[in-house]
Amino acid sequence: MGLSANWSYPTTIKFGAGRISELAEHCKVVGIARPLLVTDRALATLPITAQALDILDAAGLGRAMFSEVDPNPTEANMEAGLHVYRAGGHDGVVAFGGGSALDLGKMIALMVDQPVTVWDLEDIGDWWTRANPDTIAPIIAVPTTAGTGSEVGRAGVLTDNTTHRKKIIFHPKLMPAVTICDPALTVGMPAFITAGTGMDAFAHCLEAYCSPHYHPMSHGIALEGMRLVLENLPRVYATPDDLDARAQMMSAAAMGAVAFQKGLGAIHSLSHPIGAVYNTHHGTTNAVVMPMVLAFNRPAIEERITRAAAYLGISRGFDGFYAHIMELRAKLSIPANLSAMGVEAGSLDELTEMALLDPSCGGNPIEMTRENTRALFEACL
Repeated sequence: MGLSANWSYPTTIKFGAGRISELAEHCKVVGIARPLLVTDRALATLPITAQALDILDAAGLGRAMFSEVDPNPTEANMEAGLHVYRAGGHDGVVAFGGGSALDLGKMIALMVDQPVTVWDLEDIGDWWTRANPDTIAPIIAVPTTAGTGSEVGRAGVLTDNTTHRKKIIFHPKLMPAVTICDPALTVGMPAFITAGTGMDAFAHCLEAYCSPHYHPMSHGIALEGMRLVLENLPRVYATPDDLDARAQMMSAAAMGAVAFQKGLGAIHSLSHPIGAVYNTHHGTTNAVVMPMVLAFNRPAIEERITRAAAYLGISRGFDGFYAHIMELRAKLSIPANLSAMGVEAGSLDELTEMALLDPSCGGNPIEMTRENTRALFEACL
């Protein structure tokens, strides 16, 4: 069988400290005259958000904002945002914040006027073709964390209020028309968010690198993304106003999202249901389960991780890499296990079923079954 794959690469990225000043100009270029800025509740009251609204307002684009976004955004959040969008006669979205706000902003832009429900557009086969592409509103993405990489992706994660399942919603037109990566916006992140989002970027790169799928471009980007996180995440955690290290982390976050076109794995298929049921922080949950998943996948990835360790300047191959991850988790005050995050043994059967339904498990180097997935959850407790 010959090598065969479908590849897609990202969008226009305006990268650099202070480039939030260009926000109104980029709105006008993509045809947005009445933007709705979508952010989360915590960001809504912060100076960086007021600054973005001031920039829009000064250019005659208004200062409309929607911020009813949960840490794991839901269908109910989307419906509330759509109500505000339609009532305000808006014609585009500025998705401003971490992964939750970016994802929800995309969902609002997608569902303004569709003949189907959002769940009909789950990332399965060619379901995205059910959407009317002409009614999808233009999106400008402005990340304020360095983790999810949603600013360079064509999908968003949404939690179903009734089943508590996280689902990936996909459409090619969810790719933001312009992304403004301004590392100065990330300086005020609380330390635990800096740690959790940074480990999310690392998890994206690590799982993409370990995925068995064929995508050599993403494979190379994943390796360099891991290096950027390992060198810069301890720096920004210790010295929050280190703008160079913040910029490197912002690059690594975007690289992680480009890389995971190659696939994700058990870290994400465990983390998604835990986040949906227990409302934990996604990146922090990834960091908690990461060592257990590395050990689980070791028979399939040892040689590959040994090669990565050599590139990253880590001695002793797989064991050295594993030890390095454990040291990094301790340095960042990541909880030791899922029990420390409030996950209870009684919910493992439910979490196992949800993990096996998660699309991420298809990219894991070792096939995930009911038995080994439940055992992996037990190891994480």
